[in-house]
Amino acid sequence: MVLDSQDKAFELVIFDWDGTLMDSVGHIVSCMQDVARELSLPIPSEQQVRDIIGLSLPQIMPILFAEYQNHQQIISCYRRHHIANEQPTPLFEGVESLIRNLHAAGYQLAVATGKGREGLDKVLELTGLGQYFHATRCADDAESKPHPEMLYSLLTHFDITADRAIMIGDSVHDLTMANNAGMAGIGVSYGAHSESRLRTLKPRAIVDQPLEIRQYL
Repeated sequence: MVLDSQDKAFELVIFDWDGTLMDSVGHIVSCMQDVARELSLPIPSEQQVRDIIGLSLPQIMPILFAEYQNHQQIISCYRRHHIANEQPTPLFEGVESLIRNLHAAGYQLAVATGKGREGLDKVLELTGLGQYFHATRCADDAESKPHPEMLYSLLTHFDITADRAIMIGDSVHDLTMANNAGMAGIGVSYGAHSESRLRTLKPRAIVDQPLEIRQYL
C-alpha cells in the first residue's frame, strides 16, 4: 500500500552508498593500502582510511598522502585497484528488502555519495537497486561532503523542503552534510565510523542494522 504523504514524517529518503548500503569499507581500506604499496608511499592504517570514507577522491588524497604531490596519479591508481574485481562488494543484509519496501510505500528515494559517477552507476546496475532510486548525486555532480550542495540539489529536484527529507549514512561526513543542509539524519553503526562519533552530530537515530531504519521515517 502506498502511504499518503501526511502519514510519513519524511517524503524523501537519501542514502549514502559505501558503508551504508554496501559492505565496501574493507575493500576501500585494502585498495588504499595497495595504492600506497605500489607507489612506495607510507601505508595508511585502517583507521586513517575509515576516517576519510565518504569524502571525494580529490579531498582524500591530500589527507592520506600529503607528501606525494601527484594526486591525480594516486587517484588513477586507486580506481584501477578498485575496479579490478568486476563483482561489487555485497549489500548489507536487509538492504534490498528495505529499499524495495520503502519504494513500494511511496517514499522518494535518492543517493548522495562521495563515489564518482562511473562507479556509482556501475554498482546501481550490478546490484539491481538502480530501479528504486528516483535521483542520485555524487562527487562528479556537486561539492563533496560535508558541503550540502548534493542535498540542496536533490531538494530542488524533488521540490521538497529540508524538513521533509532525511539523510542516512555511516560517517560523520554524511551527518555533518545533513546538518549543514538543515536536514534530519540517521546514522548507521555498522559502517566506517563508530556510534560514539556519529552521536556527536545529534542524528535522529542510530541503527545497528538496515531494517531498523524504517521505524524512524
